[in-house]
Amino acid sequence: MALLSKEQITSADDRKWEDVPVPEWGGTVRLVGMSGTERNAYQSSLVVLGPNGKPQRMNMADQLAKLVGKCLVDENFERLFTDKEIKALGAKNGAVLERLAQIAQRLSGLRKEDVEAAEGKSEPTPSDASTTG
Repeated sequence: MALLSKEQITSADDRKWEDVPVPEWGGTVRLVGMSGTERNAYQSSLVVLGPNGKPQRMNMADQLAKLVGKCLVDENFERLFTDKEIKALGAKNGAVLERLAQIAQRLSGLRKEDVEAAEGKSEPTPSDASTTG
């Protein structure tokens, strides 16, 4: 199998998304998995660093709304809520946010079982990759 080029990698549409009925809101929403950059920003937003730069505590304020807000998109895959609008989303029904957050976690590979599955699927790196003799 040939190795992928940079162009092939960057042009591949690898987004996972799902349309989810939300009867409490009177319709359907679209959730898309976060990119690596978005996922890192989300995870960083949950950590409060101490003066020494080391993690001090978790910031769980609006955790569900932050996650769902990063994943809720319109039909053109544009985010519906900016980071500044998360409070409004966080005011919605917690059970609905939890249900949507579980889907967003799955689509973004954030669940513990997703991480474990990815680790189990990775191929071991050859220890002697040198071509010199």
